[in-house]
Amino acid sequence: MSATSTSIESSANTYRTPTFWGGLWRMSGVHFVVMFVVAYAIYGYQPAVGAAPDALVAFYAGSRIRILVAAVIAGVAILNLMWFAAAIRTTLAERAQDGWGAAATAASAAVGALFLLDVTVGAALACSIAAAGNQGLASALNDLSWACVVVSSFPRAMLVMAGTFGLWRAGLVSNTWFSGGVAAVVLVLLGGTTWLGDGFWSPAGAYSRFVSPIIVLAWIVLATRVLVTRAPAPRTGW
Repeated sequence: MSATSTSIESSANTYRTPTFWGGLWRMSGVHFVVMFVVAYAIYGYQPAVGAAPDALVAFYAGSRIRILVAAVIAGVAILNLMWFAAAIRTTLAERAQDGWGAAATAASAAVGALFLLDVTVGAALACSIAAAGNQGLASALNDLSWACVVVSSFPRAMLVMAGTFGLWRAGLVSNTWFSGGVAAVVLVLLGGTTWLGDGFWSPAGAYSRFVSPIIVLAWIVLATRVLVTRAPAPRTGW
C-alpha cells in the first residue's frame, strides 16, 4: 500500500471515530456564539416597539440584503445551538445525569424555535411586507419580533440552569462555577420582565438587547470549555 493511500485511509478512519465527532460537537457552543455575534452585527439596530411606519420601511426595505444575509448566518447559529445542547446531553448521560441533559435539550429546542421565529419575521418583513405599504401588519410583526426576544428569556434561563446544575451534579465544575451559573439564571430570567414602553427596561432596551444575551453567550463559552477540557472521553454517544 502506498504512503498516499495509507494517509487517505487514516484520515477517513479519523472522521469515523466518536472522538472526532464528539470533539467537533462539543465546540459547537463557541461556533454558535461567533455566528450569533456576526449575525447580530450584520442585522443592525431594529426599530423599537411602536416605531413609526417610515422607520420600519427605512430599516427593513432599505437593509433588505443585509437582513437576509444575517438570517442565513443566524440559521446556521441555531443549528450549532442544537448541537451544543446535544453535547451537554451526551456528556451528562455519561455521568448518569440524564434528567438534566434532557432538560437542556428541551430548553435549547424552545430557544431555537423562538429564535427561528424571530429570524423568519425579520426576513419576511425585509423580503416584501415592509415595502408593500401595509403599515399595520409591518408594525405588528416588528412588535412580535421584540416579544420573541423577551419571552425567549425563560427557555434561555432553563438552558443555563439545566447545564449548570447538570455539570455540577456530574462533578465537572466547582462550587464557585455553580454559583456563577445560578446567578446567570436569575439575571437571564429578569429579561422576561422587560416590558416597559421605553428605556433601559423595555423590549428594545439595553438589558434585553445586550445584558441578558451577553450573560447567556458568556455562559455558553464557559460551558464549552468545560465540555472540551473536563468532560469524559466520548464513547457510543457519537
